[in-house]
Amino acid sequence: MKRKDSENIRSRPNSGSPLKIKHGLLVPYVMLLPAMAGLGAFVVYPLVFLVRNSFTDRSMLRKNPRFVGLSNYVELFHSQEFLSVLKNSLLYALLFVVFSIAIALLFAVWLNKPDRFHSFAQSAVFIPYIVSFVTISLVWLWLMDPQYGLLNSLLAVFKLKPYPWLSDVKTVIPSLVLVSVWKYVGYYMLLLIAALQNIPQSIYDAAKIDGASGRAVFLRITIPLLTPSLFFLLVVSTTEALRVFDPINIMTQGGPINSSSVFVYFIYEYAFKYFRIGYASAGGVILFLIIGILVAIYFNMLAKKVHYQ
Repeated sequence: MKRKDSENIRSRPNSGSPLKIKHGLLVPYVMLLPAMAGLGAFVVYPLVFLVRNSFTDRSMLRKNPRFVGLSNYVELFHSQEFLSVLKNSLLYALLFVVFSIAIALLFAVWLNKPDRFHSFAQSAVFIPYIVSFVTISLVWLWLMDPQYGLLNSLLAVFKLKPYPWLSDVKTVIPSLVLVSVWKYVGYYMLLLIAALQNIPQSIYDAAKIDGASGRAVFLRITIPLLTPSLFFLLVVSTTEALRVFDPINIMTQGGPINSSSVFVYFIYEYAFKYFRIGYASAGGVILFLIIGILVAIYFNMLAKKVHYQ
């Protein structure tokens, strides 16, 4: 009987046939194909096209672009306008990253309570994030109007001098940062509240039993356990700051005296106002490299300091 059973087992077809194994290996790639096709069409191809254009003198006014090598890059780094744009972009990014994350953290700690008032306050702080940046820029453009703006009217009530929000080279970047922080701080706050609610209460209970002060708990427990979310916000806010366009285009158009022109607005001007596609593409490649270098530095220097539970 045992001999017949063994013969029957041998005579059965192999369930792990090469055809089925091959089919099983192909299924994941087929499932990924739509996503990879979208990535290739909307990310990889435009990036390759951008890099290729940066080595040409492509223009909307000429059909056949010529290869010019590194001339566009040499011209960029010898341009005082571009160097000013680089300085403005880095200053804007620094201020936006620091203030948006710091204020979001303060709001998250303050509003991380389950009652109705704090839930309403969370919604109120988050609302600007879902409003179009164009709409927000138009509202703040009126608020910061030097003659009829609400902000200077409030200053006049307290007999203070009008503040040159957008009309002074020293104040225009901080004023634009204020607008951007107001829009994004609610989104960052909700991410941090979600992270706070994932911290086990038992850790805080143990610290309380040990007699730890509120400051020590915040600095040695809360902040370390929030580092994954803070690191994510650092990367996202840096990328967002270096890609800013709407408030500059609507509120200042790069002024006064080019003191608020940033990377994307610079690229937009040279591509669609001056029709220098090749020159603008070189600026886009430099922006891509700066973002990539900053993110690589973040991962190299800070990723090891992130604490996971």
